[in-house]
Amino acid sequence: MRRRSLYIIFLLVPILMISCNATKYVPADEYLMKDYKIEAGDGGFDKKALNKYIKQKPNKKVLGWRFYLSLYNLSNPEKEKWPHGWLRRIGESPVVYDEDLMGKSSEQLKLYMNNKGFYNSVVTDSTIYKKGKAKVIYHVNPNLPYTIKDISYFFQDGKLSSLVLPDSGSSRFRSGELFDVDVLMEEMGRIEKVLRDNGYYRFNKDFIYYEVDSSLRNNSVSVTLGIKNFPERDELGNLIQTKHPVYTIRNVYLETDHDMMASRREGEVPDRQRDTLYYDSIYVISEGKPNIRSGVVTQKNYIIPGQLFDASDMQRTYRNLSSLSASRMVDIRFREVLGETPMLDCDIRIAPATLQSYSIKLEGTNSGGNIGAGVNLGYRHRNLFGGSEQFDISFMGARESLSESSSSTDEGVGRGLLQEYGVEARLRIPKFLLPFKTDRFIREYNPQTNIRLSYNYQKRPDYTRTMANASFGYDWRKSERLLHRVFPLEASLILTPYKSEEFQDWLEGKYLYYSYEPHLIIDSRYSVNWSNKKVLKNQNFQDIRLNLEAAGNLLYAGYSLFAQDPPEGEKYQLLGVDFAQYLKADIDGRSYSFLYEDVSIIFRGFAGVGFAYLNSNAMPFERQYFSGGANSIRAWQVKSLGPGSYEDPDETTYPNQTGDVKLEANMEYRFKLFWKLEAALFLETGNIWSLSKEDDREGAGFEFRRFYKELAVGTGAGVRAVFSFFIFRFDLGVPLRSPYALEGSNWLPGNSGIKGRDLTYNLAIGYPF
Repeated sequence: MRRRSLYIIFLLVPILMISCNATKYVPADEYLMKDYKIEAGDGGFDKKALNKYIKQKPNKKVLGWRFYLSLYNLSNPEKEKWPHGWLRRIGESPVVYDEDLMGKSSEQLKLYMNNKGFYNSVVTDSTIYKKGKAKVIYHVNPNLPYTIKDISYFFQDGKLSSLVLPDSGSSRFRSGELFDVDVLMEEMGRIEKVLRDNGYYRFNKDFIYYEVDSSLRNNSVSVTLGIKNFPERDELGNLIQTKHPVYTIRNVYLETDHDMMASRREGEVPDRQRDTLYYDSIYVISEGKPNIRSGVVTQKNYIIPGQLFDASDMQRTYRNLSSLSASRMVDIRFREVLGETPMLDCDIRIAPATLQSYSIKLEGTNSGGNIGAGVNLGYRHRNLFGGSEQFDISFMGARESLSESSSSTDEGVGRGLLQEYGVEARLRIPKFLLPFKTDRFIREYNPQTNIRLSYNYQKRPDYTRTMANASFGYDWRKSERLLHRVFPLEASLILTPYKSEEFQDWLEGKYLYYSYEPHLIIDSRYSVNWSNKKVLKNQNFQDIRLNLEAAGNLLYAGYSLFAQDPPEGEKYQLLGVDFAQYLKADIDGRSYSFLYEDVSIIFRGFAGVGFAYLNSNAMPFERQYFSGGANSIRAWQVKSLGPGSYEDPDETTYPNQTGDVKLEANMEYRFKLFWKLEAALFLETGNIWSLSKEDDREGAGFEFRRFYKELAVGTGAGVRAVFSFFIFRFDLGVPLRSPYALEGSNWLPGNSGIKGRDLTYNLAIGYPF
């Protein structure tokens, strides 16, 4: 059924775009809401925010086309059988112009302007009717706004002023600014946070009030901010006003194996009759031995007995404990303790996660007619040693068959078949493994230690390669938006036990020869990731990643100082293998914009450079950049694009082109089709280049005066099946501009045209970026 539905969608696309009448099901005496426009004068307010207050908006568009309305219009409203009912469900009924909603929109715009301090603003609206469609224009004239002339404070509890006023420098609530209601609300939130972070557990925004004197001239106001006292009843039951109580933490009870369902049945207070361990001033409660070691959970805790209540400490504790792989859910609650002194008991409940899990991932490729498939089997243990250590091990295998017409000339092992197998083990420990005390750092930045071991075997018709890797590193969060990763030590041993005679002859005397020789990489890496992605879905956000890498420098310095110089033409070696020496840096930036709930546009830019020197003649093959493939420029198959204007004269179907420099820009427009299916249109450009003067590939070198002439351009379309646990993706890439030297224009549509063999099919799991 769904297969037939998808077929019909693509079959009807030309009909939808050419012949569909947008007003087909709009009543004769009504108008289709075509569009709206807001014309607003300048005045120091956010014009884009006005769009949120429009009560009636036109049908959603995909690249200017009312795609969902077109689907709806293909149906017959008098029929319910397939496909008519189905088309109405996946489509969107016409938005019929409503004059009342236009009036309410104008009222909302006026209210927004008032809240921003523009009480003298004038909002009007008008409608243009044409060919059964209506376009609404809203005119917003801000006029002169009201500003804050002076601010005064009134605290019934004088002790509060010593906390509220010193922190006011970070506030936007100040003299000379617009009289903005949102800023006043923001100031109330700031004050609430300051006081709740200093023991005022019962304080909230309801105690804060404003008094405004608008009788001043020149559109200015005088504002008084006041904080009321805390109400409570005396011994006779009379309501009296007193100073706000300051609460201290008495006891903290931390339950490591809480049953959320049982707590709903039995009440809110944890069962104190179970095993209780007093550890680091915390009562750790569990059924028998704690499933997570007490030292691990108490290190993540900010709520300490004897300290004042702090709402931010509660949030930090929640964040730290939620990050533990062994925890599924965390709940933190406070209970007031009866007595003369305001005190709180804190109950922290950790619901354990499923201890073990298994996964399987499948991936398919179709590049230039070569069919390939891969599988990844994974196992995860979320509490390996009882300290919430997460252990992952995965086994992967992939094979790609080459068409007979393009098989290697090699008669040796693996003719016409690419094979790759590997195993990888990772251990994530929720603290720093360092020889000194890091408790404070653990609480503040929630660090992790990462240990990784992997082995990879690659078998191609022209060579066989093995790669063994071991790394040790840390990651921590400076803030919710900033993630740091550092790997002080990583070692990789790359061997090439087999090279065919033809391939060996081809490599002789070439720059790429060094990339296929056995080598050892001892490197250090640092990366930082900034993202303002929010928890809420369909919120615009940006993501920037910076990576720095250096290898071989300390080794080279040590050999230079304490070892004899190697024979002429040879390099320093460790364990009988040349070690690599290079520097590498790259940056990846992404911007996600949601035009509608199910329509988004994503921009991505990437720039990277690597440079080999001293003990290396070329960057290691594994550290070089490549272009093309399912997550790069999809109009070229993986590792087939570049470097520069170089074109492999052998035209092999198992390309292996790499470089030292990479520039790439991608744009993808995504929109929902129906059910779980999404569609995407993309446009991409980029290439790779070499930096070494020894590189003998003609046109491969990077030069500022011509690199922009060697940018490849590709476009295409794709379909994605989006499930909660994975995304299956199919993309069809179409080359538009070739970076190679051609007779005539490099733009293929205006030169030799685009043929079927130029198309590249990509099957993958997940979004490309």
